[in-house]
Amino acid sequence: MNDYKNFSKEVKTIMGESYISAEKPDMVNHPNHYTKGGIECIDIIRVIVSSYKNPFCAALVGNIIKYIYRAPNKNGLEDLKKAQWYLNRLIVEWEK
Repeated sequence: MNDYKNFSKEVKTIMGESYISAEKPDMVNHPNHYTKGGIECIDIIRVIVSSYKNPFCAALVGNIIKYIYRAPNKNGLEDLKKAQWYLNRLIVEWEK
């Protein structure tokens, strides 16, 4: 058992901070509802919002992605409605 724990610590050190442990969910840094298939929501948001010139629109898009991403594993329809609210706000902002 100690060999596994030591190996696990070594892998975490090698992989860096973004390594997601299978031992116990890290609800602060890597909550399950923001991590799917080893891909974290924040990484997807970073890539997508980087193409927005308007920082407010980028923030709105980030929230849209966040709520859609977590909906199946957190608040379901409520999260989808939140995403819709941010999308409607984005459309208003875009039309200005």
